[in-house]
Amino acid sequence: MNCFDRDCCLNKGYSAGIFQNFNITGVDEAGRGPLAGPVVAAAVILNPMRPIEGLADSKILSEPKRNSLSIIIKETALSWSVAQATVEEIDELNILQATFLAMRRAINNLHVQPDEALIDGNCIPDLAVPARAIIRGDSKVKAISAASILAKVERDKIMCGYYKEYPDFSFHEHKGYGTKQHLAEIEQFGFSDIHRRTFNPVKSIIIQMEAK
Repeated sequence: MNCFDRDCCLNKGYSAGIFQNFNITGVDEAGRGPLAGPVVAAAVILNPMRPIEGLADSKILSEPKRNSLSIIIKETALSWSVAQATVEEIDELNILQATFLAMRRAINNLHVQPDEALIDGNCIPDLAVPARAIIRGDSKVKAISAASILAKVERDKIMCGYYKEYPDFSFHEHKGYGTKQHLAEIEQFGFSDIHRRTFNPVKSIIIQMEAK
């Protein structure tokens, strides 16, 4: 793992798309912070001949905008892939290593071999391809923006599906994040099979149960 304390000096070049002789994949994740559910990663190789308007960090886009862009990305990208690391893998490995695992899976599932991977953030997982970390890359590099959108849309879909299995928890609304509503649900109903055992407050609840 390599970590950097400053932005990659090539941000502007990648954002402007001047490295079009290479298949560059943008990589981002969704779901590192929630108390429940998987962490999802996406990898996207954009088609320089088919630019997509409106790509941005998924966190600043509305849900309808993310959904519409997700369709366009899948239709126009040279290659895209979405993968996840499960709750069990998160608890076993820790959230950072589970995120790296999801990223590796996403990159490995691309049907076009990338020449380089651009990773959002300041850390790089061990990969079979050259990689660079770009701080705030989801707002600077279009391929990373696209990956952030696919990861977010996929994870939201997964969490909405979990609401049908666990109706005591409003996963379709809070998506597993530690909102007041979610914390109140945990206090009332305990925790489900998809809650992360190594994240508080579930971790504290388990410790209290084992101490009795």
